[in-house]
Amino acid sequence: MAERKTYAEGCLAAHALDLIGDRWALLVVRELMLGPRRFGLIRAGLPGIATNMLARRLEDLEAAGIVVHRTLPPPARVPVYELTSHGRALRPLLLELCRWGVGVPGHDPRLPISPTSLMLSMEAMMRPGPGSFTAGFDLGAESFVVTVEGPRFEARPGEAARAEMRFSAPPNDMAVAIYGSALLAQVIASGRVSFTGDPSRGQAFVDLFRLARP
Repeated sequence: MAERKTYAEGCLAAHALDLIGDRWALLVVRELMLGPRRFGLIRAGLPGIATNMLARRLEDLEAAGIVVHRTLPPPARVPVYELTSHGRALRPLLLELCRWGVGVPGHDPRLPISPTSLMLSMEAMMRPGPGSFTAGFDLGAESFVVTVEGPRFEARPGEAARAEMRFSAPPNDMAVAIYGSALLAQVIASGRVSFTGDPSRGQAFVDLFRLARP
């Protein structure tokens, strides 16, 4: 492993940037925030990263105590990367970066987004309302179940069919349904998103989210 560069400062912010400030490092952490993943699935969520760069960043994050590489127990028995407690503690930082970034001009929502980045952006952009919801999301190779109860938002990998409502679409099309100005029924009619469940409940769920700084 190449020697890591450092700011050589006693500042705690500089120390943190020594660990996670390299290009792609925080985005690798983002892809692991909702659970352990195999190398290929991390790579799929970061279409702009070269394979050797991803391997290097995972190695650096492991050396920093932010990521661990382990093998899942039977029957899976597959190697995965997983965040440590230090890595999971970066979640508030990622959410605040979403909230900060949405208020800065220049964001292009047409660029690729990963399933995990959509889930985290929804957590960051939610405006709590009354009631509770369970929504399943089929996002291509990945599925999630989102639970909302008042101000609490939880997204976890899981079978979308178990939720009271189910959305199916590629991540960028799903973002249009969640954040766009059109009613959910109009987005469904356009064919960009498939939906199963009570349409009024689906609209009430979508209305919890705005692509704007809370």
